[in-house]
Amino acid sequence: MAQTSGRAIVPVLASCGLVASFMQTLVVPLIPAFPKLLNASATDASWVVTVTLLAGAIITPVAGRLGDLYGSARRPVLFTNLASILVGFSMYAMALSFPQLLQAPSATGYGLGRTMVQAGLCLAPNGLVMMALSPVSARLTNRHGARVTLMTGSVVIALGYVFAILLMDNVVELITASVIIGAGVGIAYAAMPALIMGSVPVTETASANGLNALMRSVGTSTSSAVMATLLANLTITVGALTVPSLAGFRTTFAAAAVAAVIGLGLTALVPRVRAKTAAPEPAAV
Repeated sequence: MAQTSGRAIVPVLASCGLVASFMQTLVVPLIPAFPKLLNASATDASWVVTVTLLAGAIITPVAGRLGDLYGSARRPVLFTNLASILVGFSMYAMALSFPQLLQAPSATGYGLGRTMVQAGLCLAPNGLVMMALSPVSARLTNRHGARVTLMTGSVVIALGYVFAILLMDNVVELITASVIIGAGVGIAYAAMPALIMGSVPVTETASANGLNALMRSVGTSTSSAVMATLLANLTITVGALTVPSLAGFRTTFAAAAVAAVIGLGLTALVPRVRAKTAAPEPAAV
């Protein structure tokens, strides 16, 4: 009976994750329209997303039973959580900047002039690649360890943003950059729970993973505020529209790449987890 109920949990959790992903996909393309809809500045309107993410960040540790948080003082867990903040920061930078670049007017010289629906469809491959590379991350973890897998994901994320800085002249190039970043996120995010669970006792895995999810939410929340501030302050005026400038987009890409590199360095500080040897069986009497 317990095995049957355990199997039933998997599709429920998968459905919840799918709904959450769709909700984020639906909200992100609306971000450029928030100032007009809310009659507020771009910086103030960005707090709509930030507050939503912070609310989730507060609820997550409660669900993860923060009573066992003393486990976070362990060095592997500590550096993994710090790296998770930076990976979350890097991941969400794309979600905030790419839709605005896709929807920016072509008259700017760098905007791609796509509609909200088209921008959402252009970013759809990003999520598909994340999902497809989760099994690849598992195989990398089995062969090389979760530490190396998380470092690999951070490198791929940084390369994706470097690609975006150098090549952002058309939709194909931007989709390619988003796919590279999505590949890195898929590899890195799948490795984090394995790295955490390999560093804490079985009795603390729930709270340790809950804290790790909180750290990722802190990263995305911080990214939301930082990227919105950068894009709101580095702007140009095209006709009656004020839109983020090319320098603003490149600055956000560079900040995300730097965050991924710092995350790589923090992951390198995580000690290698040695495989646990099985206890010797008692001799037969």
